[in-house]
Amino acid sequence: MADLTSITFDSTFVGMEAEMKKGTRLPLEGVRVIDWTVFQQGPVAAVMLGDLGAEVIKIEQRGVGDPGRGVRRIHGVSPPSLLGGRTYYFETMNRNKRSVAIDLKADGGKEVIYRLAKNADVFIQNFRQGVAARLGVDYEILGRHNPRLIYASGTGYGPRGPDSAKPSFDYAGQARAGVMTTAGEVGMDPVGGPLGMADNAGATMLAYAILAALYSREQTGLGQAVDASLLGSMTWLLGLNVSYRIMLGQDIPKTRRAEAGNAMWNHYRCSDDRWLCFAMTQSEKYWSEFCRALGIQDLEHEPRFADPEARRDNGKELVSILDRVFATRTRTEWVKTLDDVGNFAYAPVNNMADLMEDPQVVENKYITDFAHPALGDIKVVGCPVTFSDAEVGPRLPAPEFGQHTEEVLLEIGGYTWDEVAELKEQGVI
Repeated sequence: MADLTSITFDSTFVGMEAEMKKGTRLPLEGVRVIDWTVFQQGPVAAVMLGDLGAEVIKIEQRGVGDPGRGVRRIHGVSPPSLLGGRTYYFETMNRNKRSVAIDLKADGGKEVIYRLAKNADVFIQNFRQGVAARLGVDYEILGRHNPRLIYASGTGYGPRGPDSAKPSFDYAGQARAGVMTTAGEVGMDPVGGPLGMADNAGATMLAYAILAALYSREQTGLGQAVDASLLGSMTWLLGLNVSYRIMLGQDIPKTRRAEAGNAMWNHYRCSDDRWLCFAMTQSEKYWSEFCRALGIQDLEHEPRFADPEARRDNGKELVSILDRVFATRTRTEWVKTLDDVGNFAYAPVNNMADLMEDPQVVENKYITDFAHPALGDIKVVGCPVTFSDAEVGPRLPAPEFGQHTEEVLLEIGGYTWDEVAELKEQGVI
């Protein structure tokens, strides 16, 4: 079992990784993760650990695999397939992993899991409550094989409560946490957030819990079970909205863009049909320079707009004026003017194509280059955090189904070649 303070990867695994800076140790180097997850919430939590250097072994049901491999339609649309029948969905959710295909319903399959878990630090699963227990791979059982194991569960609605065993996916998680009723303008029907938002939030919180549990284990020597749900994670992300309701007994009021109470906390369309978003909460601090940048100095001391209260009371009229002003020039022209005049808190409203070329995204490797052995030189979403002494992020492509079964069993499970051959004959692997 890996020790956070001393153990490094097995040399066979290190040899498969992309080059790293010499003398650099990845933050989670030496941590071994068993990833028995499907679709997005659980797999992304494992990706996050893998980006930080953990060795991740993905367990897939023999003959079936992660259903994420078969995602061919998004919002009713079929995205193009990648070379070799790969999908962008599975590639995104499963980099930095090795795949082991096992029949978990067979006794021999359970034994494989027990032997792998005995030599692991973390076990992640995101199946409905009760599934792991029925298959004999719940925390109670695996904890007996390895008392230092961190057993992490990604759930829909949390480990307790009347609906704890109900199935849930991203869209339902957004709905139940209130995302769909807080988004959009006043009077609009409920609006869904971006695809996968609740799943990625749940994954982030699960990885957060795992890291805390690993640190705790260094103090106590013992593992424990942790849980992060879609509902809990989205409730946390909506913390300001939730606290407003708790403390003030009402919801944060929705607004209309055209009637913004603070015209400098709003977004505007430029002449090239691109948008700029302003996020200046302290309107008084910026008002004079803002008027100068936009060439509307005559409005600076106009009674209707002379102070924050007046601008709020006449917000609809001010937004209408600003709409006409911004429509006179392209976004690029406005950006140059704004940067020349002042230090405004604003940003372009990027689409996905814009994001790919955003210099801040490129420079910080939020989207980064990756040499994929099958797809060639591609770009992928990078790791959103940086370390002064380590280059974290994608190192391995998503694995082929069962690609590493034999090597993982030999390397980590302690099996011999004869035992591996017997498991094959029995249909366990």
